[in-house]
Amino acid sequence: MEKQKTVNLQEVQRAYFIGIGGIGMSAIARYLHRRGISVSGYDKTETVLTKKLVEEGIAIHYDDDPAQIPAGVDLVVYTPAIPADHRELAHLRQGAHPVYKRAAVLGLISQSRQTIAIAGTHGKTTTSAILSHLLHRGGIDCTAFLGGIAQNFASNYVAGAANWVVVEADEYDRSFLHLYPDIAVVLSTDADHLDIYGERAALLESFRDFAEQTHAEGRIFLKRGIDFAPWTGKPRAVVVDYGLAEGTYRSENLRVVEGQFVFDYASPHGTIKDIVFPLPGRHNVENATVAIAVAEQLGLGAAAIKPALASFKGIKRRFETIFRGASVVYIDDYAHHPTELAAAIGAARELYPERKLTGIFQPHLYSRTRDFVEGFARALEALDEVILLDIYPARELPLPGVTSASIAERMQHPRVEVMAKEGVLSALPDYRLEVLLTLGAGDIDTLVLPIKKQLEDEYH
Repeated sequence: MEKQKTVNLQEVQRAYFIGIGGIGMSAIARYLHRRGISVSGYDKTETVLTKKLVEEGIAIHYDDDPAQIPAGVDLVVYTPAIPADHRELAHLRQGAHPVYKRAAVLGLISQSRQTIAIAGTHGKTTTSAILSHLLHRGGIDCTAFLGGIAQNFASNYVAGAANWVVVEADEYDRSFLHLYPDIAVVLSTDADHLDIYGERAALLESFRDFAEQTHAEGRIFLKRGIDFAPWTGKPRAVVVDYGLAEGTYRSENLRVVEGQFVFDYASPHGTIKDIVFPLPGRHNVENATVAIAVAEQLGLGAAAIKPALASFKGIKRRFETIFRGASVVYIDDYAHHPTELAAAIGAARELYPERKLTGIFQPHLYSRTRDFVEGFARALEALDEVILLDIYPARELPLPGVTSASIAERMQHPRVEVMAKEGVLSALPDYRLEVLLTLGAGDIDTLVLPIKKQLEDEYH
């Protein structure tokens, strides 16, 4: 049990992070570091992100060794992805240090700010990044904590002087219940994290509880079709809905023009015609729709919103085009749930309807593979060729009978192959690629640059 000694962030001088290389953890580390706090931490492996943190002046080591924890630490932050038997975490819990989960620290940060919290089993990072970009371009200098590297900011942390903060409200481990937002957004409530919730009904209850923590004078934006009924009866903010061609706030007349989505936006505030949005996929238009709705709520109009959306560059590993040659396109995406896979594959099919789609998918977690094996099989069948990598275990131990082959066995597909990650580069030349997608949330991203180089050499 953590020592929930109340921490005043204004008084913290030395913060120590366990799992500092995580995308959410590193954003908070950057925030504290910029405030003049001495920040250091541990992570399991060195990555591009940890190297960047070190360049910024944050000390990081990669051995689970309590002796390397600096003296004088007055705040410990850890991620739930850290195993319970981690030596450093156990050592710190036994001492007098205040030990907080990442989400609890995010809650502390947001207490003194007007908070926009973006929740949902899919779309949090994209929507948070779109909204942060809209606000900055519209003159609202918000702070933002993002779950990915936003290309417009080249960071997962956006420093701002305004009183508004944009945060991702993570449903994993019920983390978002640390937040009490002024504006809440719920994008999706598909079944996920069933290792935590057991069943979707419990997940829905948790989303409802999060939404009801919105300040009563605030606003809750729900995607059309999400229903938390019955609400508990607590005083709550005004609830409005949004969607594609339906909802109080909606996008209409969606079409593809010269490889980009164009749509009209309608709300009680009026309409914005012919919005050009570079991100592919109808799901991303939905994300943009609610970002516009929140921006309108804060006073932005068409003159700011329309050019800002046209200049949005996306997020690393969210349908990111890595290589584009005369005959081959390579796209990388973080998709790790059947709904996300279907969205990414569908977006590729919509953009390149005449081309063959080859996908490399690395399942993330044994428990998620077990829970969604049929969903993965159905989503991947939309590809023309499929390479399945071994499951990335993250924090989990193997489960009997749960393998990538169990997905392949359920697929009605003429070309699906299971292989180790190490075999991908040598196998790709046999596929005569047209559109290649790498998909997954594990360490498949370590293949991105080698694949890019191979394609550059072959299709220069």
